Amino acid sequence: MWILLCAFAVSLSITLLMVHHARCGAHHLTDHDLSGPQKFHSAPVPRVGGVGIFCGSVAAAGLLFLLAPEVWRPAALLLLCSLPAFGSGVTEDLTKTQSPRRRLFFTAIAAALGVALLDATITRTDIPGLDWAVSFYPVAALLTVFAVTGVANSLNIIVGFNGLASMCAVLMLVAIGYVAFQVDDMLIVWLSVALVGAVLGFFVCNFPLGLIFLGDGGAYFLGFMVAELAVLLMARNPGVSPMFPLLVCVYPVFETVFSIYRRVMLREQSASTPDGIHLHSLIYRRVMRWAEGRRRPRSQVRRNSMTSPYLWLLCSVAIVPAMLFWNSTPLLAGFIVVFGIVYTGLYWRIVRFRSPRWLHLHRLR
Repeated sequence: MWILLCAFAVSLSITLLMVHHARCGAHHLTDHDLSGPQKFHSAPVPRVGGVGIFCGSVAAAGLLFLLAPEVWRPAALLLLCSLPAFGSGVTEDLTKTQSPRRRLFFTAIAAALGVALLDATITRTDIPGLDWAVSFYPVAALLTVFAVTGVANSLNIIVGFNGLASMCAVLMLVAIGYVAFQVDDMLIVWLSVALVGAVLGFFVCNFPLGLIFLGDGGAYFLGFMVAELAVLLMARNPGVSPMFPLLVCVYPVFETVFSIYRRVMLREQSASTPDGIHLHSLIYRRVMRWAEGRRRPRSQVRRNSMTSPYLWLLCSVAIVPAMLFWNSTPLLAGFIVVFGIVYTGLYWRIVRFRSPRWLHLHRLR
């Protein structure tokens, strides 16, 4: 509990300080670009929420030195490994000089550091053929770097709506922490608790009013930490199915894969071309279009925030079975397929203006 409260208090304090600083004229903290297919805010807002989350995580790791010194060293090493990913993201938030490829490169460096310093390596997949391949350390290391980088980038894909990425990260961390508790892996438990506290400290400033955004720094940091904790949990505990990390992270990962398919195969565009037809964008534009006064800033903020709970529910479709069947590869694989069917069916119904009626049950008045 103290770890959670420490991370929450530090994260909230730093986040509030940055919100106040931005309102007092610190324009370098603020996103003034209101155009673009993935921009859904109506006024300039600071986008450095990841700084508070990172500081809260560091403070919790410092408290671990006093409360659980046996896990302090690997916790500190993991935060050290995250610095390239977090630093590149924050640099983009402040300067707009970091291309997507450069951010991916630094995130890959962070993942490689995790392999080298913490042995956070995918050495089993329960997939015939691939299991043989990852028995060779270089292949396992490359697969791990690719997977961790992909998850970190996928969380950045779902940034854009108040509370969306941050609450999805909380749900993932709760699942990872729960399973870690079941297998008595206290390093993963404490780190999951610390990150949940740090994210919640940011969340109360981000949802529903959107006083500050997660930004690339926060998205890449959280994505990296979620992926690393999932890999470490699997690597340190043979009883945890290799499908568990994939199902936990399947919502942002499937969103990314599906977006690449749409852009490359259907629209014949570059995979990195930004667009405004992600599932969360469609829910905002087509399911939430009935919001009153939608052109007014206050109503736009309400529409923005009301979009996120729909995606939290979708994320839970994967999180709940992952927590229940974390040691069963066949069941987890089946739920991954089920999630893909649910996501694809929901997407095509909304894109064709045939949204399920239950999506319209909570209309703004």
